[in-house]
Amino acid sequence: MFGERHDLPHEFPEHAELIEKLHETNAEFASLMDEYTALDAEIHKIEQNGTNITDEHAEELKLKRVALKDKLYTLLQKNA
Repeated sequence: MFGERHDLPHEFPEHAELIEKLHETNAEFASLMDEYTALDAEIHKIEQNGTNITDEHAEELKLKRVALKDKLYTLLQKNA
């Protein structure tokens, strides 16, 4: 949704404790989550400020966020 944050605990509330644990103990998860969080903040800022970017660039950023979220979800499933 436009202007909405997509932080992991919001996206996967049923895994909130596991997200916190893996962020502290799993380097791969922490790195991916940090990248995801930064990208989500960038997208949110663009949407909130009405930054003039091409539709293609906006779509590229959102697809990258989805790919990161898929990787993170896979790690959550493996560690659940």
